[in-house]
Amino acid sequence: MTTSLPRAGVVGAAVVAAEAVFLLVHAAGADLSVPGQGPVGAVAVGVTAALAGLLGWALLAVLERTTRRGRTIWVVTAAAVLLLSLLGPLGAATAGAVAGLAALHLTVGAVLLAGLPR
Repeated sequence: MTTSLPRAGVVGAAVVAAEAVFLLVHAAGADLSVPGQGPVGAVAVGVTAALAGLLGWALLAVLERTTRRGRTIWVVTAAAVLLLSLLGPLGAATAGAVAGLAALHLTVGAVLLAGLPR
């Protein structure tokens, strides 16, 4: 139970970091639009970061309980998921949107990879 609060804080930090990057990208004038899906807004960014964090936390908890190398397996899996997630921004409408969305993915991934396994 003692790991709940720090890991919850990591998930919260991922959401805050994603929103900060979103604001910076938006302030820079990048239009975060994906053809067929429309613009990516602050709510979508926050919800997606929270879901990624909660799912990552859940997987880590299961791995820690079922295998002796749970953290190692989780880090490798999380890094692979992050790399695969970078394919998503490639479908964005503009180069600025690709860069902005990739920055969001990398930010959330970095926070989760750095914080959850501890």
